Amino acid sequence: MTVYILKRLVASIVTLFIVVTATFFLMHQMPGGPFDSDKPLPPKIKANMEKKYGLDKPIGQQYALYMKGILHGDLGDSMKYEGMTVNYVIGYSFKASAKLGAACVVFALLFGLFLGINAALNQGKWPDGVNMVLSTIGVVVPSFVLATFLIYVFAVKLHIFNAIGFSSPKDYVLPVISLAGFPLATIARLSRSSMLDVIRQDYIRTAKAKGLSRNMIIYKHALRNALIPVVTYLGPLIAAILTGSFIVESLFGIPGLGREFVTSISNRDFPTILGVTVFYSAFLVLCNLIVDILYVYIDPRIKLEG
Repeated sequence: MTVYILKRLVASIVTLFIVVTATFFLMHQMPGGPFDSDKPLPPKIKANMEKKYGLDKPIGQQYALYMKGILHGDLGDSMKYEGMTVNYVIGYSFKASAKLGAACVVFALLFGLFLGINAALNQGKWPDGVNMVLSTIGVVVPSFVLATFLIYVFAVKLHIFNAIGFSSPKDYVLPVISLAGFPLATIARLSRSSMLDVIRQDYIRTAKAKGLSRNMIIYKHALRNALIPVVTYLGPLIAAILTGSFIVESLFGIPGLGREFVTSISNRDFPTILGVTVFYSAFLVLCNLIVDILYVYIDPRIKLEG
């Protein structure tokens, strides 16, 4: 296990290095600059701004200084928010995205597993049909369409929930459902197909022949192995959802990381673009590493070091 983790850590560092390097040089190839606008700045002011953020230096020197800052945990200063560092921007915006994302992951996981396992245990019956209908709707309906529908029905017409805001537990309901639609449907489909495959295995037949109860067979023997595809999906899912969804955050007025990332691109806020990319990449690598380690505890037959 230790050898495997060390290998993955080294691979993760290399991956992050490649991502940061590629993003840095590709970003500097974008047409225009961070201080270009419909009303051009006077040349002297523009030169002073470029000097302040180090954009007057050769590209190689800018890259070296940025990588040095990353090693010290410094992602630079935001060009959009005067006096704010990228670390601060990511910190306050990630809190909102993490709260929404955590609630979404729990909701999608619980209801997705319930629907998928219930459908597998009732294959060909009405629960299976309901699961397939809900899963299809969750996959084909985009999150912004679902969010718009929920806002119109429950906020505008029925006045049950608020359309804008993120200050009370009640405000979580609509954005969580909107964001959880696709992952819930995916988890339901994965758990259904995986459970169908597991309950047809020889060791499940043996357990039935020994007279074990249905609940013990399902929850002690079958469920653990059926979770492997779901756990695989959870890694990138958690990283994607916890770091924010621009569309859902914009519709519900949530000041999350996804909205900040897209805004930084439109504003050509180079340090924020790079900082969010580094943060997201590191978070995704960490989630995938944790998922790989969980494999061993879910299924001891998987030998990581081998």
